[in-house]
Amino acid sequence: MKIYILGICGTFMAGIAMLAREKGYQVMGSDANVYPPMSTQLQQAGIDIREGYSVENLDSSADLFVIGNAISRGNPQVEAILDQNLPYISGPQWLYEHLLRERWVLAVAGTHGKTTTSSMLAWILEYANLQPGFLIGGLTQNFDSSARLGQSPFFVIEADEYDTAFFDKRSKFVHYHPRTLILNNLEFDHADIFDDLNAIKRQFHHLLRIVPATGLVVHNAQDENLDQVLAMGCWSQTQSFGTEQATLELNPQTLTLQDKLGAKNYTLDLPQAGLFNQLNASAALLAAQHAGVPLSVGLEALQQYQGVKRRQEVIALIDDITLIDDFAHHPTAIRLTLEALRAQTRGQLIAVFEPRSNTMKMGVHEKTLGAAFNQADQVIIFDNGALKWKLQSMDTPQPDRVHIYPTLEQIIQRLLDTVQPGDQIVIMSNGGFGGIHQKLIQALQQRRGAWSNGYPA
Repeated sequence: MKIYILGICGTFMAGIAMLAREKGYQVMGSDANVYPPMSTQLQQAGIDIREGYSVENLDSSADLFVIGNAISRGNPQVEAILDQNLPYISGPQWLYEHLLRERWVLAVAGTHGKTTTSSMLAWILEYANLQPGFLIGGLTQNFDSSARLGQSPFFVIEADEYDTAFFDKRSKFVHYHPRTLILNNLEFDHADIFDDLNAIKRQFHHLLRIVPATGLVVHNAQDENLDQVLAMGCWSQTQSFGTEQATLELNPQTLTLQDKLGAKNYTLDLPQAGLFNQLNASAALLAAQHAGVPLSVGLEALQQYQGVKRRQEVIALIDDITLIDDFAHHPTAIRLTLEALRAQTRGQLIAVFEPRSNTMKMGVHEKTLGAAFNQADQVIIFDNGALKWKLQSMDTPQPDRVHIYPTLEQIIQRLLDTVQPGDQIVIMSNGGFGGIHQKLIQALQQRRGAWSNGYPA
């Protein structure tokens, strides 16, 4: 069977491509934005990627066309598929019909932490020799790819609330039919498809309606929005995690977990920093326990958990200056990431941010974005002209720390002028950020060469 994927380099659709390839299908596809790490993963798997959505790139001999949710009407390939009455399907529906229908699905939903929690959960199951399948929206350091079929009934999936396709406006996660469901947290996001927070709660309610009574819903006990979703109806068993009255109660100060059901205490000492990582780990431990993995074994696994690419990932250390790549693009995620890094920083903590998400472009976070950077000593924001609001109007307690530039060259020059040994630079974007990571590395390496010759850069 030959399938052609539109939007193949997106984190989810790249996973679909990898799974289809592993099932023995011939896979190819198109995307407008071809950049690592997903493009590299696909190319290494021998998958044909065609850059751009021209009709000439479309292989009309494919047996099925799988269309990603970033693809809209007016796309030349979509119009050709419709005109020629070619068979098409959404990614989530393809996944359920071709893979998930017969599996024990462990799904991770929520506004933040889905990728990290999913990868933690998959690794715990792997460590316990359960050989799970998975589809994760990022490349975890513990596995060679973001998706695989696995060799057991268990399948871990990052369950996104974003809509399914231009022809199916339900959230993607309603297609997955989980038996084990994690609800990490819930805030307003995706303003391009949801009118308000209540609209997102409704989609989460629809997800709860399809979890079987013998299934398990693991939820954050501290999240009032999730409490409201559960109050709308829950027909499954529930367990909770968090720092107050939870099934698995976390004490961040002493790094201990208290299992209320098993009446035991455990030490939680993660290689990854931050309270949010401790909460992610707590959720993964409970979900893995539902699949038969004791908490003690899960904690052993987490000692060897190496994290996810683009989640607080150290990409370079040059002249005692640490460069970190992070996917944070929502104010809450930005704040939590900077809080975690603050404790590890000897010098300045410098945040370099690209406001790229549709929600950010619309100005939904205009009043809350500035405060998210409170832990940073310098904040450098890229204004590429795509925003529908003025970054200069952003509320911030210390505006003198915030620097806004319209070009990458100006951002890099600012960093070269101010960065010192001991500083940490965290680059935050949910996209490629114009290749700034490698450009900055090269600039710092060139400065090192200039310094070694006895003159300043």
